[in-house]
Amino acid sequence: MAIQTKTVQEIRLMREAGRIVARAHEAMREKIRPGMNTLEFDKIAMRVFEQHKAFPAFLGYPYGSKHPFPASVTVSINDELVHGIPSKDRILHEGDIVSLDTGCIYQGFVGDAAYSYGVGSITPEAQQLLEVTEAALMEAIRASVVGHDVSHVAKAIQHHAESNGYNVVRGYTGHGVGRKMHEDPQVPCWWPSPNRRQRMKSTKAALLKPGMTIAIEPMIIAGHPATRVLDDHWTVVIADGSLCAHFEHSIAITEGEPEILTLL
Repeated sequence: MAIQTKTVQEIRLMREAGRIVARAHEAMREKIRPGMNTLEFDKIAMRVFEQHKAFPAFLGYPYGSKHPFPASVTVSINDELVHGIPSKDRILHEGDIVSLDTGCIYQGFVGDAAYSYGVGSITPEAQQLLEVTEAALMEAIRASVVGHDVSHVAKAIQHHAESNGYNVVRGYTGHGVGRKMHEDPQVPCWWPSPNRRQRMKSTKAALLKPGMTIAIEPMIIAGHPATRVLDDHWTVVIADGSLCAHFEHSIAITEGEPEILTLL
């Protein structure tokens, strides 16, 4: 798929989609507490999307597949990296890290964002992981300027994580975003990536240009970066059981500073 730049009007619609996603995150964050089941997050996000006449981008994705995602938000706890399925049987406990990722489609355009939160009182080690991961996202956004390519974004994430003693995930990446949730280019958390060199040829040459819209999502791990997928076909866990965190914003590349689209 060719990289698609967006018009001013299209970015305006993506900004609206991003604001709806930000409202969903705000509503979910306010309800985080020990003892809640993770299906509550799905209900909260759905209410926000319905109120703003937006469609949940994750629900049923990928469309027509054998195992479509069954909810509007992914809820991943502690050593679950991404794509956790909300359930009334999954209960949050004091000290957990919970990562919430959601997106919506508004007037044909996607907004996509993720945050990780502490549940109640968390350990200093868990708090540091959250802070480093969010800071890595901001470093990557600052690197997203015209004249750079996605390797600058990836290196910003990797450098910040590794300089603080953490690892970055290898098998999952950020991505272009727009009319579809996943567009070109891939936006990895590391560089180079020899295990995916062939698949990333187009990414290597992806210069950042005005009008490009991408979702940057550092996924940072306290231990070894190896992952596996559970039998539910979706939940990605850290193989050695280490804590992990995940932050994401959708942004637009401009002639000047990058614009974060998924803010209120």
